[in-house]
Amino acid sequence: MCGITGWIDWRKDLTGYPSILENMTETLHLRGPDASGTWISQHCALGHRRLSVMDPENGAQPMIRKQGDYTYTIVYNGELYNAPELKRELEQRGHHFRTTCDTEVLLVAFIEWGKACIDRLNGIFAFAAWNDQEQSLLLVRDRLGVKPLFYSHQESVLLFGSEPKAILAHPDFKAEVGAEGFAEIFAVGPARTPGHGIYRNMAELKPGQYAIFDRNGLSVRTYWKLESKPHADDVDATAKQIQHLLNDTAQRQLVSDVPICTLLSGGLDSSALTALAAEHYKTSGKGALHTFSVDYKDNDKHFKANLFQPNADAPWIKRMTEHLGTEHHYIEFDTPELVESLKAGVLARDTPGMADVDGSLYLFCREIKKEATVAISGEAADEIFGGYPWFHNAEALEANTFPWSLKLANRVDLLASDFVDWIKPVEYVANRYQQALSEVPRLAGETTQQNRMREMSYLNITRFMPTLLDRKDRMSMGVGLEVRVPFCDHRLVEYVWNIPWEIKTSGDREKGILRKALKGVLPDDVLTRKKSPYPKTHNPNYLAAVRKWVLEILDDSSSPLLPFIDVNKIRALASSDSNEFNLPWFGQLMTGPQMFAYLAQVDYWLRTYKISIR
Repeated sequence: MCGITGWIDWRKDLTGYPSILENMTETLHLRGPDASGTWISQHCALGHRRLSVMDPENGAQPMIRKQGDYTYTIVYNGELYNAPELKRELEQRGHHFRTTCDTEVLLVAFIEWGKACIDRLNGIFAFAAWNDQEQSLLLVRDRLGVKPLFYSHQESVLLFGSEPKAILAHPDFKAEVGAEGFAEIFAVGPARTPGHGIYRNMAELKPGQYAIFDRNGLSVRTYWKLESKPHADDVDATAKQIQHLLNDTAQRQLVSDVPICTLLSGGLDSSALTALAAEHYKTSGKGALHTFSVDYKDNDKHFKANLFQPNADAPWIKRMTEHLGTEHHYIEFDTPELVESLKAGVLARDTPGMADVDGSLYLFCREIKKEATVAISGEAADEIFGGYPWFHNAEALEANTFPWSLKLANRVDLLASDFVDWIKPVEYVANRYQQALSEVPRLAGETTQQNRMREMSYLNITRFMPTLLDRKDRMSMGVGLEVRVPFCDHRLVEYVWNIPWEIKTSGDREKGILRKALKGVLPDDVLTRKKSPYPKTHNPNYLAAVRKWVLEILDDSSSPLLPFIDVNKIRALASSDSNEFNLPWFGQLMTGPQMFAYLAQVDYWLRTYKISIR
């Protein structure tokens, strides 16, 4: 993977400002530690940081190609999983290739088909392609939003980057946040509204969108979205088709010129992908597959089962590694480095995130990077197949809000009253929820329950899943690790979207149809294991450490966080001697320790990025 950035300005000769482009590009060096490149013309400047995965010798970017009298230039972050098929078709049309990398395939496809090339792509990507003849820039983001892409359009100027930090590095862009941005931070929480950039005058190209910037201005269009259609297959045929699609996408995503590993929790999703990868390694004679898992010091002593985490991962990881014969790496972190990683999480996201869940993933990816460059992850299966407890919880299904916003009142109660009056968190979340529901593609003839489950699936795929994909991208790319997510293959998502709920829950189990599709791929006990999410620390030392950090913030009169919170209420909570602290923060996503950690992240973000309030 890589980092891309650029600057288009119709009123300036950009060849006179190379240092600005270099600074923007350099902010993304962690995404692309292997190489750096820039390209500048009169009105377009493109920058690229490279993580070499395919054809390390010849895939330098920005990549430039002349066609007749005109020049085409591309900067690209991603992987095309159907690059071989596209390359053969383009060769049949008379094109010749100098490399074996998918960047050249994408560039030639753009030259041949223009923006129509987008519909032919299977992969994860964010790219910018400059057409010298038309003096226009095409920006594109993949269908599910696996790869990030932010932009700022103001009059004759367009800035863009894989991460906000690239745009923030431009001297004309100010790090300002208004009421809506703070509502995203404090009310919506980690499940940020699609397209929202948090910073004023910054937006995110939504999943499945492209944009064209030329002298007529900026035009943003949707090229892909979920479509509701009748599902004709019975249970057995549905399971067979899922198995086919999953096998095909897994095989495509195991292609790489650098070492690949898998993230293994012992759960259904990661175990399935690991089993497919292990079989691929075995049949191709590549030796043992390397697998990685994460945990925390003394978690075995302090773990307590709950609805979202019914059992510990360690025994199930051992079960799968022994079953598949993988070379497993157990990664464990202690409280001090986990607390410190909260800062790294903010720097990777350029905003507060998911507290220790972000930080620990950052540390996890940092350790994996020492052994591999590409990892396979089971992200997104729960959103697509309906695996989360809130899909099966009456309170969540009957609530007129996002399932992760059920405890919004808890958050609002801890904020300063005048701040609440300014950002209007309850109204903001209600509006965002209604906006999401208005987008749901309905299917005539569905029952009330079927319609509600379609709504829940849509909320999870378009609101919650991007949160986790963003987290996975930013924490992994923050250490130069590429993570691939086979469950996000758009063909699989399109098919599963239209499977009726009663088939999705075959056998009266969450993700029942996926379990049926994986019969014979996994041992029966792993196949029927209850979902357990990415692990959190249960060590009371962590709670003590983040409490201490928050109390230090409260005692610092210069803290930029103080105007936003009810200081007395937060102090009372942080001063409590109880180790049995469990105040839901973002629904069931964050409890007491995560709430303290999140507030510490917000304070660190406000200070470090010198946020101006507008």
